[in-house]
Formats: sequence, C-alpha cells, structure tokens
Amino acid sequence: MNSAILFNIVRFVLLIAAQVVIFNNIDLFGFVNPFPYILFILLYPVNSNRAGLLVASFFLGLTIDMFENSGGVHAAACLILANLRPTFFKFAFGLSYEYQTIKINDKLSPERFTFIFISILTHHLVLFILEFFKFSFILDALWRTLLSSIFTLIVSIIIIYLFKPSKK
Repeated sequence: MNSAILFNIVRFVLLIAAQVVIFNNIDLFGFVNPFPYILFILLYPVNSNRAGLLVASFFLGLTIDMFENSGGVHAAACLILANLRPTFFKFAFGLSYEYQTIKINDKLSPERFTFIFISILTHHLVLFILEFFKFSFILDALWRTLLSSIFTLIVSIIIIYLFKPSKK
C-alpha cells in the first residue's frame, strides 16, 4: 500500500475522531461550532484521483452525519466542497500555478489563506442553508456561517501547523 494512501486513511480517521470526540462538544455562544474535519478535503493531495476524493468526501460527511444525526447535510456539503475544490485552487493560486507544487501545509501565504477561507466558507454556507432549509432563517444561516467559518478557520490553521510534517 502506498504511504500517501495510508497517510490519508490515518488523517481521515483522526479527523473524524477529533470532530466527534472534541469539536462536536464545543458550542461557543450556543451556536458557533468548529468543523475542522473538512481539513481532509483541503489537504487531500492535489494530483490524486478526483473520483477518490469525491467518494472519500461523501463517506467523510456521511460518517459525521451518522454521529450528529443530521440527515445528510454534512455529506452534501462535503461533496460540494470536493467538487468545487479545483475551482478554488484556480481562484486562489491562479491558472499558471503548477498544481503539483501546491502544499497547503507550507508557510501560510495569502493564496493558501484565501483557498482555506473560501473552502471553509462554502462548506459552512451549504451546511447551514441545508440545515435550516427555510427562507425565513436565511439571516440566521448567514450569521452562523460567518461566525462558524471564522472559528473553524482559526482551529484549522492551528491544526495544520501543529501537525505539519517535518521536512526531510
């Protein structure tokens, strides 16, 4: 088995475990929750199989849905994020950027920050709009999206650079 595949499996399991055990129990101000499990999608190797990412993203969201009893909103949000990920790469890094050289866990640059922030914001917007699923709650969904995205961004950046692989 390839070491990259094994590393992604370990990352998948650890992020789900951390989300379920630690981050699902954080409820800031009664409605702000971090969702750093989406780091699996963000840190997935750029030059890997896109179909593999979509399948893994679906199972990632489905697993979180099973633990949170949320009816599929996490699976839908993860699939949309995984599907839009190449577009976010093009937006943040530009068309001329070599995809194979992108490493999200390198030094935080404006491009990396933009990619991470847009990805988190998109995931949370889809998640909360599907969760509320009523037009009269659109302001609540947007407010929760903004605050949870900021909190998730801070937690995600801390996790990325706390567990940054050492350079060989």
